[in-house]
Amino acid sequence: MFFLSPGLVAVICAFILWIFDRKRRETQARAEARPRVEEDLKDSTDLQQVEEGSVDSERERQRERSSFSIGSPSNGRRGRRTALTRWQEPDADDVEESEENVEHIPFIHTRYSEKEMVKRSQEFYELLNKRRSIRFISNEQVPMEVIDNVIKAAGTAPSGAHTEPWTFVVVKDPAVKHQIREVIEEEEEINYMRRMGHRWVADLRKLRTNWIKDYLDDAPVLILIFKQVHGFTAKGKKKVHYYNEISVSIACGILLAALQNAGLVTVTTTPLNCGPRLRALLGRPAHEKLLMLLPVGYPSKEATVPHFTRKSLDQIMVTV
Repeated sequence: MFFLSPGLVAVICAFILWIFDRKRRETQARAEARPRVEEDLKDSTDLQQVEEGSVDSERERQRERSSFSIGSPSNGRRGRRTALTRWQEPDADDVEESEENVEHIPFIHTRYSEKEMVKRSQEFYELLNKRRSIRFISNEQVPMEVIDNVIKAAGTAPSGAHTEPWTFVVVKDPAVKHQIREVIEEEEEINYMRRMGHRWVADLRKLRTNWIKDYLDDAPVLILIFKQVHGFTAKGKKKVHYYNEISVSIACGILLAALQNAGLVTVTTTPLNCGPRLRALLGRPAHEKLLMLLPVGYPSKEATVPHFTRKSLDQIMVTV
């Protein structure tokens, strides 16, 4: 018979406790390193659409399998054709409001010589290569016609099934800008202190940024970009907005290029956990989710930027 001495039992128990404590610390460290997801960007509408689509697809697959399981090969082919026909039959209301019969017109294209193409592409690259994220923005007013034009340019972005799922909210009122700042700074302080984790906060130190956002008061214009997770038909039914986040993100990229082209500066901000409060403040409907906020204006005289370099072409492009 083998007996453990009290001392050995104590050592084994201490070792087991050490293992559990180590696991707990590792789990906590991983949680801190993983940034919390912006609640307003959790797209429950899209999730519901995917789940509904998955259910419908599974039902169709079951019908198709049942068509092949009974009878001759010809019956299987008939069953397959029937299943495909059922899949393609839209709802009567959808047919009435469908844009499938939209007119197609000739495309007008301006073609440049190779020399001109190289010149234009090089000039455009040089223009955008001067773009920097500016956190020091002058309170000097900017022409509203310029803001109108850059947003019209952003609205030319491609979108899933041409649903154009974006809303650009332009804020000029100083009182509303300050309310936006109060909401963001309140949440950002919590983000920096608790939500973001030590690694994320450490990575931001080189930018010399924190939860104090003077530019939200200083910038003459704030542009808040919302993604519409769905739309509505003329009869008030929900209309699917395919790839809405990707579509709006592309529009944001075009907007940044248009602002640079117009001689204005901005900094891309994604206020973590501020979306619902800002949406309520601006009176936007529940199906619109805040994706990005851009303070827009001229750079202040004391503006500085980190001395960064960008990756070279061979680091970002692969040719096959």
